[in-house]
Amino acid sequence: MAVAKTSKVNTGFIILLVGVFMAALDNGIISAALTTINTSFDVSATQGSWGITLYTLGLAVMTPIVGKLADRYGRKKLFLIEIVIFTVGSLGVALSPNFTLFLAARLFQSFGGGGIFIIASSHVLSTFTKEKQGRMLGLLGGMNGIASVVGPSIGSFLIDLTGNWHWLFIINVPIGIALVIVGFFSLKETKSYVMSKIDFLGISLLSFSILSVMFAINNIGRGGSFADVFIKWSVLGLLILGVLTFATLIFVEKRNEQGDTIDPILPYSLLRKPTYAMTMVMGLLSGTFIGAIIFIPSFAQQILGISAAKSGYWMTPLALASGIGAGGGGYFVDKKGPVKTLIFAGVIGIIGFGGLGYFVDTKLLFIIFSVIAGAGFGFVLGAPLTILTSNAAGTQKGSAIGTLSVARQVGLTISPAMFAAFIQSGFSKFGDLIPQKLKEHGIDPSQLPEGSMEDLVGTSYGDLQTKIDKIPSPEVRDALQEAFQQAAHSAYEPIYLTTAVMAFLIIVISLVFSKQFKHDAIESDMLEVQENQQTASKSE
Repeated sequence: MAVAKTSKVNTGFIILLVGVFMAALDNGIISAALTTINTSFDVSATQGSWGITLYTLGLAVMTPIVGKLADRYGRKKLFLIEIVIFTVGSLGVALSPNFTLFLAARLFQSFGGGGIFIIASSHVLSTFTKEKQGRMLGLLGGMNGIASVVGPSIGSFLIDLTGNWHWLFIINVPIGIALVIVGFFSLKETKSYVMSKIDFLGISLLSFSILSVMFAINNIGRGGSFADVFIKWSVLGLLILGVLTFATLIFVEKRNEQGDTIDPILPYSLLRKPTYAMTMVMGLLSGTFIGAIIFIPSFAQQILGISAAKSGYWMTPLALASGIGAGGGGYFVDKKGPVKTLIFAGVIGIIGFGGLGYFVDTKLLFIIFSVIAGAGFGFVLGAPLTILTSNAAGTQKGSAIGTLSVARQVGLTISPAMFAAFIQSGFSKFGDLIPQKLKEHGIDPSQLPEGSMEDLVGTSYGDLQTKIDKIPSPEVRDALQEAFQQAAHSAYEPIYLTTAVMAFLIIVISLVFSKQFKHDAIESDMLEVQENQQTASKSE
């Protein structure tokens, strides 16, 4: 494998890191400004949410496509094009005179953001030696994860600093211009040698399948029973359509494999590999980790009594731990391999998320277990899954890693709906707990002012604590506080215990398929030797 000079490689890698951070940050940073943006354009909260939805859809669709194009036409070239699209899109968002153009610019911006992380990962796999790939991928994954976690906090900071949501996007413009200029001179071009035609039908089918699944997930409710949340045609119908379209894609790619005139977007030989399928499953499971982390601020508010203004800062220990964990996970991959890294990450995840679900009732315990959970999340997020996917993919690294990113995005998108249903179910017990706790404190519930209990039960769980704090009687207030705490624990326990189960499933898959993963690694090494020999013969 040809490796560029160290200084050039290091400068190029810094460009990749900054690009990944900028693209990942933009998906979370807008959430802090949604209310301000909605007011600015005079739209409802439902309409305003399309600013996030369209960006997510664009990312999901473009990721595997751009990964494939980068393999074919050059990773440096596509990376710079993606940065240009993202930068122009950011400027368009900032300067949008109306909400329609704002949404169009957000979609265009996502077409640029969709391929940056994938191209960066593929570039590392094509540029660095195997002894360094884990560490470099770990740093990329850590940068991606940290940006996703701290995005809302940075968004709030910028709005407080500037008083204007437009700066959330304008700030991308000078950074993007600098990345293009420095990247043009410091990045090394890498690509696969492909002579066959582009698989336009496969690209269309894959895009439609991803769109159907992501729209279905977007239609999932955010409260009520499991049936209310998931069992409806706007969800099931689109999911079925997405599955049928993907089945058609498999048929088309199987036909393409029988000839050599079309370069498939996802080769049938890859789709039928059990290791590739299991890596996608682990990618989906790892996405639920991020979904659980989203609820950390509300957990801090309702379990630990931290104010809403300060709850976001309690993400900091987890964010720092995830960054360190991603780098450490990459180093662990280089030394012990991706399978052992995933097993270790799963164990850490079980301890961290399980502890958050079962044992946290003080701020110190919260910090301890959130740091452990963050480290486990970081270990999974970085190198191991990318390495496993790359080993299974052979020469099709870009589209394969892109599909892994989509699988992770599906897990990230669907898990908040599931977890919100858990919270709704937990706090629905509050009304039943009130009489019980009042009696335990020697208070007859019938002596309370008429309608007061109904008023409390009808209050949204986000406002319950405020109403309880305003109750004048200390005895009643203490009883209701105990009822609230018990309901809150029953709301958040299943979120983090479910995430711990996801970590356990990653361990199981890693153990069951460890031999097949090792076989993929051997095949990948042999293929790399053949590619290097072909490259050497062409240069002579």
